[in-house]
Amino acid sequence: MTGSNEIGRKNFRLPAKAGIALMLALAIAGCGGGGNRRAKLQLAASSVSTIGVNAYLWRASLDALSFMPMLQTDSAGGVIVTDWYANPSNPGERVKVSVTILDRDLRADALRVSASRQVAQGGGWVDAPVQAATVQRLEDIILTKARDLRRNAVGG
Repeated sequence: MTGSNEIGRKNFRLPAKAGIALMLALAIAGCGGGGNRRAKLQLAASSVSTIGVNAYLWRASLDALSFMPMLQTDSAGGVIVTDWYANPSNPGERVKVSVTILDRDLRADALRVSASRQVAQGGGWVDAPVQAATVQRLEDIILTKARDLRRNAVGG
């Protein structure tokens, strides 16, 4: 897919930091006297799910897709659906992405990504195949970002 590297190039540090701050605030508020160590241990768990799905996968998915317009986001069901996005450097092609988080644990098989692609042809849009490597690359970006969020939440 032309322009597929755009997904991997964007730097998403600010939204990730905001997500970590929110998760820390929620964990500390719910501790009730357990101290900082307890809050860190709760965040270190692979199944942080105060929103219905794994919070690390959710935040990483939103961060990875933040450059695309969102059609639907459901944190309880773990579904993110983007609207069509055309890369400004390649306006004759557009993509739409769906992410589903299937589990409360931070695992590779808890994430399902699908993409649709269309190309401009004859004044309209025509469906075109999406390379499997493109979807795999997006999954890898999200999983890596989720692991980084988890690692950074405990300061390690």
